Amino acid sequence: MTKPRCRLPALLGGATLLAAAATTPVFGETVKLTILGVGDTYDFAAEDGRGGFARQNAVALAERAANPNTLYVFDGDMLSPSLLSGFDKGQNTIDLTNLVPFDIAVPGNHEFDFGPENFFDKMKASKYPWAAINITNADGSPIEGLGGVMMKEVGGLKVALVPVAQDTSPEVASTGDLKFLPTVETAIAAAKKARDDGADIVVGVVQTDMSNDRELIASHEFDVIMSGDDHSYATAYDGVTAYVETSIDGEFLSPVDLIVDIGTDKDGKRTIHWVPHFRFIDTADVTPDPQTQALVDKLQNELDESLNVEIGVAETAMDSRRNVVRAEESAIGNLIADAMRATTGADIAIANGGGIRADRTYDPGTVLTRRDILSELPFGNVTVMTELPGSQILAALENGVSQVEKGAGRFPQVSGITFAFDASAPAGSRVSDVMVDGQPLDLNRVYKVATNDYMLGGGDGYTALGGGKVIINAGNGSLMANDVIEYIAATGKVTNKVEGRIRKLGQ
Repeated sequence: MTKPRCRLPALLGGATLLAAAATTPVFGETVKLTILGVGDTYDFAAEDGRGGFARQNAVALAERAANPNTLYVFDGDMLSPSLLSGFDKGQNTIDLTNLVPFDIAVPGNHEFDFGPENFFDKMKASKYPWAAINITNADGSPIEGLGGVMMKEVGGLKVALVPVAQDTSPEVASTGDLKFLPTVETAIAAAKKARDDGADIVVGVVQTDMSNDRELIASHEFDVIMSGDDHSYATAYDGVTAYVETSIDGEFLSPVDLIVDIGTDKDGKRTIHWVPHFRFIDTADVTPDPQTQALVDKLQNELDESLNVEIGVAETAMDSRRNVVRAEESAIGNLIADAMRATTGADIAIANGGGIRADRTYDPGTVLTRRDILSELPFGNVTVMTELPGSQILAALENGVSQVEKGAGRFPQVSGITFAFDASAPAGSRVSDVMVDGQPLDLNRVYKVATNDYMLGGGDGYTALGGGKVIINAGNGSLMANDVIEYIAATGKVTNKVEGRIRKLGQ
């Protein structure tokens, strides 16, 4: 079978036409295959009239109605983080997607934010199959209910769906003892095998970052790649592989139509030739699906009563945008870390910037509600406290700034400690001028450190926070969000500002 991406050159001249007749495939059928991918769908409701599950479901229903040869795939991240998932551990996303089920769903790293058992429960509650070829139990055995490569007959085509999760998930989520095989190598090997097993079209459904996406594209083992994780929208085609980065919260969708010619060559062997057609859908122009919208409205009403409770006023400006909390000191990061330290009586508090999620700004005078804080801290993390020597605290700070140029969520927001860092220096040697309560960090002294249970367990690469004497564990700690709410409510105001806790060098 010839590769699906082959193209026939224009043939001119009588002799050339006669010679070509012996090798030119004879096309007997043309099939239109539509592939719609979505991923990183966190918030159940629309934001400013765009995105949300009601619009996402409406698009999927319309695509299936327009073309029965439609595949609807999910490329990771829905159970968390969102305001509602902090209460129901993502069940709302299962209920909403069950209304218009996927053909296949790949677990993203956020599927494990509440631990693997929660994911297993949600997988069982789903009316569609979950799959990932690179996740196993600790002993390498398959996970019950989690599928692998799916071969589907669609319009006379054999379509292989290759589902691949992000191998960095153990670093950024609570995956327990699950084993994650390398994303790129495992994906490419599976794509090759799917082709050998007779697939006409090989589709990668992947949850991984763009650097890995580029390797998958360059392998030329995939015909189509639907990818999540980067929270951006992009399409590309290099003449071999069609690629879609599937946006966030269903805001912008791009169904890909493959116009596939099925034929035979001179030896009677099956041939496949196709050309991709990308379509762009701004969901601001989409009418929500009524059935889904009814459930969205019900969920919204249930939240409003308990969340629209005022707790205080922001007297200073705050900024929780992704590029701020993952790269520099922020007023809201200071607020959160101060609340953790005040609650525990710790010497130092360290929170990961990636756990601050609302991605917004607050003007001075903004009235803050419980909803605001829970939107910022949706993961349900618990404040814990441990005792650690200064050497491990320094190692933790080094980890925190080790990937700042990548916008990694491990960037530290701190209280009770100040430091400088140089992002141009090698990772592991970037931090300097560390001070605790106005005194240089003593590498041998033991300090009380407040953090969250996710980081204490090594999340976001914070292995340096482990191994100490745990004073407050997850079972005895309080929700970070509640600590912040009570911290604000105690005075009715927020006065935190950027004050030089973290200094950037080399700029």
